[in-house]
Amino acid sequence: MWKTTKKSTLPQLLRLTDPGVREQLQALPTSQVLIGHGTDAQPVRIDLDKDSPHVLVCSASGGGTSTVLRTLTAQFLHHGGDVLVLDTKRISQSWARDLPGVTYCRDIADIHDALLGLRTELTRHVDENGETVDLPHLAVVFESAGHTLRQLARHWDKVRQASEPKASPAVNAYEELLYAGREARIHILVGAQS
Repeated sequence: MWKTTKKSTLPQLLRLTDPGVREQLQALPTSQVLIGHGTDAQPVRIDLDKDSPHVLVCSASGGGTSTVLRTLTAQFLHHGGDVLVLDTKRISQSWARDLPGVTYCRDIADIHDALLGLRTELTRHVDENGETVDLPHLAVVFESAGHTLRQLARHWDKVRQASEPKASPAVNAYEELLYAGREARIHILVGAQS
């Protein structure tokens, strides 16, 4: 998390051990995540049910994208949510590999299958009347999104049969999740390099 002190300065690191931070995190509803503190020292948070169902974190290489995703993911886990990590870099979110409630995919074939599974999961999270079934929030941590989407397209070119569509069904599933995720309480936390 980050704390901004002045408009002309870079944000300072905000730690869990800083005064009041732990209490602010504990007080948040399960649909909200703490991003940091603003210039007025007030918490900056996102409500994934009301504001935006997904989060894009973009920075230059080494700029903290993976760290921000880790912070958001830890908050999901703390509130009892489930997490699917898609990490083609294999190291960016390795801290989450063996944690309860986390499914960790690092090979492109596994990521392809996981995205297709999420398309099916959309129907499990929404009943026949379009109402959200009371399931935990699911966070999909999509590390290095641009690179991973290109790898998914190349993977599909290699494995598809002649009778199958040319477009990657995993990429299509990702797009569908971005569109319909809010209703299904599936939130995509995207990391990208600028």
